[in-house]
Amino acid sequence: MKKSSLDKQKNNKIWGGRFSASPSKLMEEFNSSIQFDKILYVEDIEGSIAHSEMLSKQNIISKKEFLSIKSGLERIKKEIYNNQFNFSTKLEDIHMNIENRLVEMIGDSGKKLHTARSRNDQVATDIKLWLRKKIDQIELSLKDLQRTLIEKSETYYDLFMPGYTHLQVGQPVTFGHHLLAYVEMLGRDRGRLLDCRKRMNELPLGSAALAGTSYPIDRHFVANKLGFNKPTENSMDAVSDRDFAIEFMSASSLIAIHLSRLAEELVIWSSDRFDFIRLPEKFTTGSSIMPQKRNPDAAELIRAKPGRIFGNLISLMTVLKGLPMTYGKDMQEDKEPIFDTTRNIELCILNMDGMIKEIKPIPAKMMEALQKGYPTATDLADYLVKNLKIPFREAHHLTGKIVILAETKMTSLEDLTLEDIQSVVPNADLTILEVLKVQYSVSSRTSYGGTAPKNVLKAIKNAKKRFLKG
Repeated sequence: MKKSSLDKQKNNKIWGGRFSASPSKLMEEFNSSIQFDKILYVEDIEGSIAHSEMLSKQNIISKKEFLSIKSGLERIKKEIYNNQFNFSTKLEDIHMNIENRLVEMIGDSGKKLHTARSRNDQVATDIKLWLRKKIDQIELSLKDLQRTLIEKSETYYDLFMPGYTHLQVGQPVTFGHHLLAYVEMLGRDRGRLLDCRKRMNELPLGSAALAGTSYPIDRHFVANKLGFNKPTENSMDAVSDRDFAIEFMSASSLIAIHLSRLAEELVIWSSDRFDFIRLPEKFTTGSSIMPQKRNPDAAELIRAKPGRIFGNLISLMTVLKGLPMTYGKDMQEDKEPIFDTTRNIELCILNMDGMIKEIKPIPAKMMEALQKGYPTATDLADYLVKNLKIPFREAHHLTGKIVILAETKMTSLEDLTLEDIQSVVPNADLTILEVLKVQYSVSSRTSYGGTAPKNVLKAIKNAKKRFLKG
């Protein structure tokens, strides 16, 4: 016996009377987002409770209906949390799965929940609620990583190491000063996240499908309930806007770059050729064939993650770049990049924090490296300018000749004799030998932001005040 048109309609709980048949299995799988957007269940329920309370306040539904809806939604939240909820791809997404279950629980009152809203403004609200929480968590994790770096900097504020340009020895710096550079980077990252959070904190709910609603709703009430600064100003923009997601992923991309740069240094410093640090064993792995190996896998994964995070950003920008107003199904492709970026940037931060907490510098190896590459050459040139009144460009030239002399003698600048130097600069005296020492070089860098140990201690105090208060 053939099914009637009415029977076929009953098979589709979303579209109802407009369609006489359900989608094909292939389309159902292609169209469904429940596999990944179920992560939004807490936010979807929070938004629905606030929305239904507003409907009751505005006498669009009764107080009794609101209380029934609220009770049902809270029961559904427990079911999902306890893995007792049956998600269905037929119902497409988290919104319809929850609403359908609510109707099963409380009957016709549940059908009134969707009054004066659309899934378009609902999903935009859910994502903002979810991402807002994640931004808060990530920003706090960055603060924790800054604290770890600052503490490590304080311990090693006067530990000398080579500073590099072009990965060639440049000038002596302190290990503490080097680590504080990343504190500054992460400070900018936190600022970008907070700026993104502030800009995104406007409520889309109440914009309905695209044009607003004729119901006498109170969007400011819902915005206040959900912790938004205000409702969005334009209903069309509200449902089509994903700028906040792009901003977040752009900020995450910069975080990933900064973490990757630090990870690369950890890989280099822990290599046999440098041997500047020991990484904690809990963040390294062994080899399946070479028993002696201890590989910096956590650092290498952090170094690799930007490719994935950049890809997520490009993916969403590509989805959005040609969309007309307002909502298109294309926008379903926003969630997986957002979720993936969030998960991976959190893992990167936490693993980096774990590594930095337990890295052990090897001072002897750092000092050994400082004997190569003539790191005090700039100090020598500066001495010729300040003490012998030689123009800098000429002093630079003379210093280059002294470096060649050291190379010929196969020695460091610090080990040259006064006679050696006088063969190039005849009027040099014994005081010139002092500036060739690493200790002198580092201690003399007292300009604001410089690497002198006393500067580093001031910078640590300042960083604590700027980044760790509150």
